Amino acid sequence: MTNTKIMIVEDDIDQLIGLKIRLQANDYTVVHAVDAVAAISTARREQPDLILLDIGLPAGDGFTVMERLHDLMDVAHIPIIIVSAREPEAYAERAINEGAFAFFQKPVDNEELLEAIENALGTAV
Repeated sequence: MTNTKIMIVEDDIDQLIGLKIRLQANDYTVVHAVDAVAAISTARREQPDLILLDIGLPAGDGFTVMERLHDLMDVAHIPIIIVSAREPEAYAERAINEGAFAFFQKPVDNEELLEAIENALGTAV
């Protein structure tokens, strides 16, 4: 797993740091972006293996980011997991229908998120 790179797209610095610490403790390499515009350019530059994406972002929302990523051949294959404070009843189905691998509401259960990451990466045991 040490070469697996995960990109976190999160504008809340406390959430970003918490996710980063959890992922690094599980031997993932972490890169991040804090707004929708940076998310696109960072994904193209870094070519992460998976993206954890917030919905509520400056400069565009997570759905816009997901749509743009899916339209770009060089990053369209990257699995996306939504991690959002928004209500799952209102957003989870839309996220899945628009191509997200999974939807998690904050605060996230670490074990469930790590299991979803492994499943999305195809590394679940």
